[in-house]
Amino acid sequence: MDLTDSLRTPATFEDGELWYVRPSGRRERLASYVRKNTTRMFVNGKYIPKSNPLHKPGRYKSLDDAWSHQKIEQTKEGEIYAITNTAWINWYKIGKAVNAEDRLNAYQTGSPFRNYELVMAYKVNNRHVAERSIHKLLVKKKYNKKGEWFYVEDLEELNTIFDKEEKKHEE
Repeated sequence: MDLTDSLRTPATFEDGELWYVRPSGRRERLASYVRKNTTRMFVNGKYIPKSNPLHKPGRYKSLDDAWSHQKIEQTKEGEIYAITNTAWINWYKIGKAVNAEDRLNAYQTGSPFRNYELVMAYKVNNRHVAERSIHKLLVKKKYNKKGEWFYVEDLEELNTIFDKEEKKHEE
């Protein structure tokens, strides 16, 4: 495989060497750039740090492309989120994900209009416990429920519930 095969932007030949020019304008020897990128992970163009428990070098469209669903489910840390769709006013899906944006992108494939919107997302140490806790609280408060979707008229109240849950799981 040629060094230039894995690049999104073409390499330039200057000063007798091949160079990669970063979006910032800084240039780097192509061989050095390619060597460093073999240890980096990108999901949908976003860099995933090595500290992420699901770090796996490579370029992926979604976390599902990098790991099995079982491996993703074994990871505790992540985010709890609320998404909505303009077709169902005041209905919010309360869920958990390692990365809420990645989850939203996967959800968008189910709608021809791509009209799902991430309303809020909070980082937590144990996304499984936090999601379960929010679901129980919403049921206790008598919000209508269909699976993981809840009918909530007051978005501020939902935000307050998420805030409390985030603080509880930080400790």
